[in-house]
Amino acid sequence: MLSILASVVVISLSGVMMPGPMFAVALAKSYKSPWAGTQMSLGHAVVEVPLILLIYFGFSRFFQNNVVQFVLSLLGGGMIIWLGIGMFRGRTAVVDQGRELPYNSFIAGIVMSALNPFFLLWWATVGGLLIMKFTDFGITGLAAFTVTHWLCDLVWLSFVSVTVYKTHSLWGRRFQEWVFVACSLLLIGFGGWFVVSGIQLMV
Repeated sequence: MLSILASVVVISLSGVMMPGPMFAVALAKSYKSPWAGTQMSLGHAVVEVPLILLIYFGFSRFFQNNVVQFVLSLLGGGMIIWLGIGMFRGRTAVVDQGRELPYNSFIAGIVMSALNPFFLLWWATVGGLLIMKFTDFGITGLAAFTVTHWLCDLVWLSFVSVTVYKTHSLWGRRFQEWVFVACSLLLIGFGGWFVVSGIQLMV
């Protein structure tokens, strides 16, 4: 089982470390707390663990349904665009006045997971294949898989948070503001991509 767990680490990190909505929000939230990434990973687990269980018990086809993907893409994409616009508007207040974004890190982890249609689709396809490798090991194997995958999220997001929190005071004001601009544009871009991808499924 150790060799299979090693493959889980490699595949999980390749997905976790790719820039996306979760990374963008973690970067922005880390201005105020080195624990932002840890809290986001806990929120992420609230969505991810039940999803793993659903797929393990045979519900992966539900998430591959075009209608389900269409609805999730519109709702999730719209929400992520809205969060991106809010981040863009609040960038000056965060940098200059030390204000916090209007949602906490734990909730952000839940939202960025539950409303990301490609996160759900990844679990229904690639993630589903990984889960199936552990069926021969029973509940113990499933637990080992779940913990290993989640630890990849925890380690990476915590690393991002601690690094940003410890170093952002060394960045110039203009650079800090551009970081928020980049994060907000990343959210808006991903949100738009989710919406368009969902529409294309029904065309």
